[in-house]
Amino acid sequence: MTAMVLILNGPNLNILGRRPIGHYGTMTLEQINERISEHAEKSELEVTFYQSNHEGDLVDHIQEHWGNYEGIIINPGALTYYGYSLKDALIDANVPIIEVHLSNIHAREDWRSKSKIADVAQGQIAGFGFRSYTAAIDIMAGLISDQESQ
Repeated sequence: MTAMVLILNGPNLNILGRRPIGHYGTMTLEQINERISEHAEKSELEVTFYQSNHEGDLVDHIQEHWGNYEGIIINPGALTYYGYSLKDALIDANVPIIEVHLSNIHAREDWRSKSKIADVAQGQIAGFGFRSYTAAIDIMAGLISDQESQ
């Protein structure tokens, strides 16, 4: 059976390809999503993508689809640093969470390394561009497999 995983992207990720390439690379979100989809097929995961610049929309999406996903991979964007209602929605989802970032948030401005999401995630992958997402796909597949075998 194929597991369903939500790929959730927060504010400003819709304009990837126009953002500073030193931090975010040249790929658009659509190109990254294509890479994620291809990689997910190999891991026997089905992925659904959702992006919003509005925290409430992200929260609504998680709540409206409660029970439909076996895991969530999230790049919270700017909500990393203040997204408390997003954090609560992720907790309530009661599925494995992996936080991803294109850039290495720990090697940038000090405030960027203080994630409000990190303590509800199984882990965080940062600094590998689109590969942060594909690494998260591999790990999520393992987490879901472990849960299914228990």
